[in-house]
Amino acid sequence: MRVYVAGHGGMVGSAISRAFEHRGQEVLTRTHAELDLTDGHAVAGFMQAERPDMVILAAAKVGGIHANNSYPAEFIHQNLMMECNVIHQAFAAGVSRLLFLGSSCIYPRAAAQPLAEEALLTGALEPTNEPYAIAKIAGIKLCESYNRQYGTDFRSVMPTNLYGPGDNFHPENSHVVPALIRRFTEAAARQADEVVVWGTGTPRREFLHVQDMAEACLFVLGLSEEEYRSVTRPMCSHLNVGLGEDISIRDLAVMIAGITGFQGRISFDESRPDGTMRKLLDISKLSSLGWKPTIAIRDGLEDAYRWFVDHQNQARHL
Repeated sequence: MRVYVAGHGGMVGSAISRAFEHRGQEVLTRTHAELDLTDGHAVAGFMQAERPDMVILAAAKVGGIHANNSYPAEFIHQNLMMECNVIHQAFAAGVSRLLFLGSSCIYPRAAAQPLAEEALLTGALEPTNEPYAIAKIAGIKLCESYNRQYGTDFRSVMPTNLYGPGDNFHPENSHVVPALIRRFTEAAARQADEVVVWGTGTPRREFLHVQDMAEACLFVLGLSEEEYRSVTRPMCSHLNVGLGEDISIRDLAVMIAGITGFQGRISFDESRPDGTMRKLLDISKLSSLGWKPTIAIRDGLEDAYRWFVDHQNQARHL
């Protein structure tokens, strides 16, 4: 089996590549400079030349609330182009199995908690990341449509908020965990009196370490078609992947402050958007098949902090 990991340079793709390589699996990779996934002709040429047996689509344009609000056209356009090109050309090249990685933001803003897979398309999305969410929904439906029309075995997993080694620590375009790790680490180093966190601190979020996510991806890919179809339907074929518990942003900030050694005051800028008030995934389907996360939130945050400290020069430019 030859596995192509699209997006191997990112946090999730690199973790998946390491997990495959640890098992002795041959992994095909291409950098963005070598293969632009928004270029359909280039993707077609690569797929026809390499003929991978399996494809993992982990490539995506991602970012936090600020980035999603600032660049909505880029988020929807680039993600749609990558999905259309990779999924269609995987089909054209006869790829036997594909795994598409989505996001928990696909679910309606007001959906009942915890978020079950069946909640998809039952209500309005969170406005702050709607373009990105729509692109991810389209990826799920692309996989389902090829399965229905051509009998392919294209699967989708919807991870909760991910963090860990290799994360994006950019001060403006990062997600909450890397943003807070960087902010508190730098504040502790200069012995600052205060760190300001966006929003009220009351929203609750679920966070999964990227190593757990990689193991979940390999687990789902290893399921037989019968096992996968036992908990999915042709038009609800995605599986949630999460920790199974959430934490408030306020408690998260306090935990990260403690890990980084910051001893000043934590305040909250309530003029900044909170986003969805709660996003906890229902992971009962995947759990019923035998997969469980193994890394607790504090252990995972300590690991992410150590990686940031050890790779600060690299992390500041991710």
